[in-house]
Amino acid sequence: MGKLKTQSLHKRDSDLAQSNRQLEILSNGIFKNGELPTFAKKIKETTNHFPLRPKKLEILQINVGYMCNQVCEHCHVDAGPDRKEIMTWETMEQCLDVIRNTGAHTLDLTGGAPEMNPHFKRFVEEASKAGIKDFIVRSNLTIIRANKKYYDLPDFFKKHNVHVVSSMPHWTRGKTDKQRGEGVFDMSIKALQELNERGYGMPGSDLRLDLVYNPSGAFLPGDQASMEKDFKKALLEDFGIQFHSLFAITNLPIARFLDYLIASENYEDYMYQLVDAYNPAAVENVMCTNTISISWDGYLFDCDFNQMLELPVASKVKHIRDYNEDLLNDRNIVISQHCYGCTAGAGSSCQGTVAE
Repeated sequence: MGKLKTQSLHKRDSDLAQSNRQLEILSNGIFKNGELPTFAKKIKETTNHFPLRPKKLEILQINVGYMCNQVCEHCHVDAGPDRKEIMTWETMEQCLDVIRNTGAHTLDLTGGAPEMNPHFKRFVEEASKAGIKDFIVRSNLTIIRANKKYYDLPDFFKKHNVHVVSSMPHWTRGKTDKQRGEGVFDMSIKALQELNERGYGMPGSDLRLDLVYNPSGAFLPGDQASMEKDFKKALLEDFGIQFHSLFAITNLPIARFLDYLIASENYEDYMYQLVDAYNPAAVENVMCTNTISISWDGYLFDCDFNQMLELPVASKVKHIRDYNEDLLNDRNIVISQHCYGCTAGAGSSCQGTVAE
């Protein structure tokens, strides 16, 4: 993917750090001149899901901050060490009130590196008391080895029965470091081994360890089941590592991945790939239909991607402090051309593929 950047788009003062600039690109050019159909037009013509509406809320996804110890090329959050947006304890308390009273069964903490929020452990401790069925923390793995203050994370995760979902671009050093930075592979392997030692990812273990694969270039992910077999075979043979499932996630054309697509002159070709791979069967189960995404400052979005494009929910309820599940369920989901990424092939969500 070319030379790795070491700063976020915001730090570089890139025009693509502005969500309105990203939306302008996604709305104009090949979509404005009719070369490709807009996502709204596509789902209107091919499904009975227009306008797209929410179903029963199952997942609360909370972004606790954009600070991260990595600056990955494909990152749709544009996270990095220079990002200082961090959820306050006051906002976390508002989230905890909702967690205790919502019908959602899954809590999904993300970032940046969520572990870098200074209130992370306290929040996990309080949230774990709420009786959520599946408590996910999305870890980049390297944070576990980044600093001594994080060395106890595997034990902390085990204590609170946290479901660890970890990014792992490939089972080889070259492809992983190319996407995420020099040394990331070795640190990730060490972190996975430490999680295995605590029982994570082992056969029959209730300590869930899943990996996430994002393509390292301007192409779509392959078959999730086949890749999972390849990952499991290689990681077990080479490093003795085991895990439960692999989630194959399509890179969406926003933030740093959009920057890469434009810089490498792959933007139009990639959008053609997404539209050509559009699968109407994937529309019904896209993650925005059962998820509410909460930003670091407490605002509500249909999904994490809309959050990064600053496309808030189309509801009177805009902030976690005013949370009302009935009102939120009575809304249309906000869409744009980036949504093709979630409906390409077998579909893509934070939980992997969504269609057979």
